[in-house]
Amino acid sequence: MPDIRAVDSVDASPDVSLVMPCLNEARSLPHCLANAREALDLLRARLGLTGEIVVADNGSADGSQLIARAGGARVVDAPRRGYGAALIAGFEGASGRYLVMGDCDGSYDFREAVDLVALLRDGADLAMGSRFKGGIAPGAMPWKNRHIGNPILTGILNLFFRARVSDAHCGLRALTKDCFHRLGLSGSGMEFASEMIIKAALKGEKIAEAPVTLSRDIRDRPPHLRPWRDGWRHLRYLLMLSPAWAFAAPAALALGAALFIFAMSLSAWAGGHWEESFFGNYWAILAGSLLGLAHTGGLLAAATHLYGVRAGYRRAVPADGFLARWISLESMLIAGGVAFFAGAGLLSGVLAYWSGHNFSGIRNVLPAVLGATLMVIGAQNAMGGFLLAIGAGHEADFLKPAQPEQPSAETIKKAA
Repeated sequence: MPDIRAVDSVDASPDVSLVMPCLNEARSLPHCLANAREALDLLRARLGLTGEIVVADNGSADGSQLIARAGGARVVDAPRRGYGAALIAGFEGASGRYLVMGDCDGSYDFREAVDLVALLRDGADLAMGSRFKGGIAPGAMPWKNRHIGNPILTGILNLFFRARVSDAHCGLRALTKDCFHRLGLSGSGMEFASEMIIKAALKGEKIAEAPVTLSRDIRDRPPHLRPWRDGWRHLRYLLMLSPAWAFAAPAALALGAALFIFAMSLSAWAGGHWEESFFGNYWAILAGSLLGLAHTGGLLAAATHLYGVRAGYRRAVPADGFLARWISLESMLIAGGVAFFAGAGLLSGVLAYWSGHNFSGIRNVLPAVLGATLMVIGAQNAMGGFLLAIGAGHEADFLKPAQPEQPSAETIKKAA
């Protein structure tokens, strides 16, 4: 029989909110609630902080809501399905200035969250639990998750975003309420765990770690986690939030390869040994395609970077301010026009040469490839300028910082 506490007995303004996402957890919930109450007692004893338990219910049909209320928790309805959606609803409904999240399957000890809250009190914005620094009970984590999936995804996350965490998917973590609002989290599924760390790293939030342990869950059914599907969702989310790796890195590789091939081809052409050169017609065609691909990747990297800055989860880089003086919709249209007409001029020269030689076959396609590539890049540059301007809120000077909206005269009058 669980320890029954009235909801009215919960502190009116608690310091800490222990938030549990819940979907049909009637078997394990009583144990987790008892453990969470012990954690609240420990928080009061060690840190002098009050707390509450919030169960974010994701549509349970097994009476989990009644068990939660009987166990002293406040139930917050989370109508949008998914692990992340439930936690977001729980965080929004929580009253504490420190938010702790943990699964209600019995795998985490909420008493260990006291160390995480202590890190927040000492200045951290996000406190991560690390199962690899703490301990993993036998059978608590599948072998492929422990030795393949988690290390690889954590390594990629650290490489892309420099988060410097050892366990990116630990389910026991804490953050301040202010940090939660600054992050603007939106992921509905398991990728929510990565989104929190990524946006915290991008926004320069202070991230700290503390060891925690992972136990075998005590439910009588398989977990909601689906390793391959959720692993892919995490990976694609890492790429979606990293324009440098999704777009800029492939663009840089393509650009380097294209310029190298063009340099070798032009050298052979200028030296008069095009016919014998290894970098002949087929290589020139490949180089033109790679150059177009590199330009497209660069435009996409710029567009997604600007979108992240405007959305508030990515900080502007110093180069943005420098380039803002030179790059705008108009400058991109002018540069695109110059490239387009330069390419058209080259193709006109090819046409003149071709017609002057009785329209016979031309063995060297390099001039035609260069002309066609310049025309394509010019057109892409012009269209890309409009894309960047639209993404920046229909601003032609899209690299300039967004100006805060000025209050209307009516608003000023009401404030006065």
